Amino acid sequence: MIGLARDGGAILGLIVIGGTILMAALAPALSPADPVKNSLIDRLAPPMWSAGGSAKHPLGTDTLGRDVASRLLYGARVSLIVGLAAVVVAGVLGVALGLVSGYYRGFTDDALMRLGDVQLAFPVLVLAVAVLAVLGASLANVILVLGVTGWITYARIVRGETLSLRQREFVEAARALGATDRYLLWRHILPNVLPPVTVVATFSVARTIIAEASLSFLGLGIPPPAPSWGAMLDEGRNYITTGWWLALFPGLAILLLVLGINLVGDWLRDQLDPRMERSM
Repeated sequence: MIGLARDGGAILGLIVIGGTILMAALAPALSPADPVKNSLIDRLAPPMWSAGGSAKHPLGTDTLGRDVASRLLYGARVSLIVGLAAVVVAGVLGVALGLVSGYYRGFTDDALMRLGDVQLAFPVLVLAVAVLAVLGASLANVILVLGVTGWITYARIVRGETLSLRQREFVEAARALGATDRYLLWRHILPNVLPPVTVVATFSVARTIIAEASLSFLGLGIPPPAPSWGAMLDEGRNYITTGWWLALFPGLAILLLVLGINLVGDWLRDQLDPRMERSM
């Protein structure tokens, strides 16, 4: 935690992230109403501080009379689950393949890197849309698709670090003492590639949250009526003038959470791996 107290941005980011996690965890207790219950008599009610608003629905209601505040709280759960789970899938897959590629080199390295090049030829969202159109929209499929499409970033970073580490003296010494490849990878190389992987994973959570919101906006995310910030943006885009709160609040939620994660990521990059480019 060196330098955290002097980094206002990191502290702000941690507050935003911690607040979002807390609100998501306490959503059943904090929600003023059922997030999926329709009430057409209450449709398009404005926030409580606007004319015609009510404390019953502090942030107003949507076109079906569902409480916006409740949907935001439960939507935070979706964003956090997808963001973290997809990054875990991508990280585990990418780190494993990167270690194998960098350590064994040769045909294995060439095959894995060319596979990565082929995947990079397709924009992530385009590839995700194509796969989800076939598999169908669901929470598990969104996590799987975003995880599998993100492995190459980790693999390339880990491969580069492994190519350097495998020639280091401490690895050569362990090999001379009879250490197996598995032991060298697990005990000597993996711990030394984790700092840059941790930094990349932090920024990847933010990118994955945006990707999930984009897929939900396109109708390929979490199936309705489950609340999702991206789907809420899609529902509110046609009511910008008459129901401005429908798009404003989920948009602000995405902005603040992504900003908070990126601020923490900047601090982690400086602490764990100052060699990494600021423009990553």
